[in-house]
Amino acid sequence: MTATHERTTDELRALAEQAGRDLEDSSALEILQWAAGTFGERFCVTSSMEDAVVAHLASRAMPGVDVVFLDTGYHFEETIGTRDAVEAVMDVNVITLTPRQTVAEQDAEYGPKLHDRDPDLCCRLRKVEPLERGLAGYAAWATGLRRDESPTRANTPVVGWDEKRRKVKVSPIARWTQDDVDAYVAEHGVLTNPLLTDGYASVGCAPCTRRGRGGGGARAGPGAGRAQPQCGLPV
Repeated sequence: MTATHERTTDELRALAEQAGRDLEDSSALEILQWAAGTFGERFCVTSSMEDAVVAHLASRAMPGVDVVFLDTGYHFEETIGTRDAVEAVMDVNVITLTPRQTVAEQDAEYGPKLHDRDPDLCCRLRKVEPLERGLAGYAAWATGLRRDESPTRANTPVVGWDEKRRKVKVSPIARWTQDDVDAYVAEHGVLTNPLLTDGYASVGCAPCTRRGRGGGGARAGPGAGRAQPQCGLPV
């Protein structure tokens, strides 16, 4: 097989589309084993540290796997603590990305509380751009997207092609339900963000995250009341 770094974009796209069909009924662990075997060191996991389910699964498929975490400068202390705990107890290599500017530097240039005045710009500066830089060296990455989270994710493939990033996107738990996640956490003692047991349905940046409200669904926390439940972060 052609080495990952020698594959053309067309070959990677075709590989992703074929794998999406072939692995649709495979277990999450089998999907990650395929990704690890196919991409090796050019494969990583991205994690918001809401929980460490996919990181834990990936560590079983590829011990020492890179787990990419984006520290926006606006995270809850509990989120940073979850990252540190994951790094301490799991067989993974946590890589923390940061924006080009600190929050203070951004405030000096754009004014304070940019997240309130122009959340799209804030997210681009503190999430989108640093994540693009951080993923540049990888050919594929894994996310924790699930089809049951929202209607827009109902057709998420277990392996797909991200045309914007021109990379293979692996969603090993796409077919899981929240009950499946809870069962895996209980069975394996997987770390989860303490805020999930403190009324938060999901966890993002502190200024843009509210305790979950009834009827909001699994993504009711970050960006509550806004059109972008993920605070503009492309996943």
